[in-house]
Amino acid sequence: MTAGLAEPPVARPVRGRRHSTSHANLLHRVDGPTALDRLDAIIVPSARQTAYLSYALRLGQQLDCPVVALCSLRASAEGALRAAKRLGAHLIATDVPERVNLPTFATSGLPADPRFRRKGDLSLKRNIGLALSRMLGWNRVAFLDDDIRSVRPDDMRAAAGLLDRFSMVGLGNAGFPDNSVVCHALREVGVPQETFVGGGAMVVPAGRTTTFFPDVYNEDWFFLLDEDGLSRTAVTGTMHQEPYDPFRTTERARAEEFGDCLAEGIYALLDEGGTVADADLAFWADFLEDRRVMVDRILAAIPGCDKSPEEKRRMTEAMRASHGRRKFITPEHCVGYLSALADDRALWRSRVEELPKDLGVRKALAHLGLNTTYLFQPWRGRRD
Repeated sequence: MTAGLAEPPVARPVRGRRHSTSHANLLHRVDGPTALDRLDAIIVPSARQTAYLSYALRLGQQLDCPVVALCSLRASAEGALRAAKRLGAHLIATDVPERVNLPTFATSGLPADPRFRRKGDLSLKRNIGLALSRMLGWNRVAFLDDDIRSVRPDDMRAAAGLLDRFSMVGLGNAGFPDNSVVCHALREVGVPQETFVGGGAMVVPAGRTTTFFPDVYNEDWFFLLDEDGLSRTAVTGTMHQEPYDPFRTTERARAEEFGDCLAEGIYALLDEGGTVADADLAFWADFLEDRRVMVDRILAAIPGCDKSPEEKRRMTEAMRASHGRRKFITPEHCVGYLSALADDRALWRSRVEELPKDLGVRKALAHLGLNTTYLFQPWRGRRD
C-alpha cells in the first residue's frame, strides 16, 4: 500500500476498472542505436508569446526542415515571421480562426451539457497539421508544443527512422510531469504516478495516419487509438516539459475531468488486455465510482503531505472541483462518446482521402480556409 493513503472501502474491481498509474507496458521502448531519418516539418500549435516559438525554430534549423506555426491567442503569424527572420529559420506561419474547412465532429458537442464545452483550439491546430501534411506530401512530421525544450535533434531523427516499424513515436518526458490535475495530486500525496507519451513531442507518419485529435482533454491519447486499442506506438529519446502550476485554478480540474475519465478508463482496460469494446455501461459505472473513491482518498491524504498550507488549500479545491464536474458524468455519456468517436474517425478518414495532393503551401492553407499566411525560407545558395 502507498504511504499516506488508506485502503479504499470497496473491493478491487476486475479487468481494468481502477485507475492505472502507469501505461508504460503499452509502449515499445527503443533505446539502442537505430536508423536516423529526416523530418519533413515540425508543426507547432502556438498559443503563447512569440518568444516561446524560438526554440522550435532553432530545432528546425538543426534538422533542416520548416517549422509550421499555427497561431492563435497570444501568438501571431506576423510575430512568428519576425522571429524566423531574426534567426534565419525556415517558417510557414498562419493565424488560425475559429472555423476552418475541416469536418464538424459529433464528439465536439458531447456531452451536450454546456458546462462541458471546451475552450482552446489545440485539437483543431493538430488536425490542421495532419491535413496540411497530406496535401503537401509530407510523410514524417513532428508535433512539438511551444513549451517543450531540450530535444536532441538525433532523437527526432531516430523517431522519424522508427516510423517504418511503428504507427507513432513519442519522446519520453524527462522534465516536469505533464499529467492531469488529479494525477498530479496523486503524485503529491505519495503515489508514484507516471506520465505517457503525447502530442507535445511526437513524430507521426502523416501520409498514412487516418486518426484525428478530438476536441477533448487527452486528445492525443485518443489520437493513438484505433478501433480496437492502441496503435503500435514507440517511445525513444527524451524531451523536457516546462513547469506549470496544475493547481493554479480550479477550472483546469473541471475542464479536464471528462476527458481524463474517458482516457484513463480506456487505458486501464488496455493495460489488462481488454479492448475499447469492453468499455460498456457496467464498466463505466464501476470506473467512475472508483474515480470518486480515489479522489476521496487524495482529499483525505492532502493534510499529511509535505506542502505549504496554501498549496494544500489549492489542491483541496482542485479535487473538490473534480468531484463537482464528475457528478454530471454518466456511464451513458462515456459509451455515447466512444460510439461517436468511432463515427468521427470514419468521417475523418474519408475527408483526408479526398484532400487534393501536391499543392503549394499557400494553396494548401487556403483550401483549409487559412488565408493569412507568412512564409520565410532563408537563402542557402551562393551569393554571387
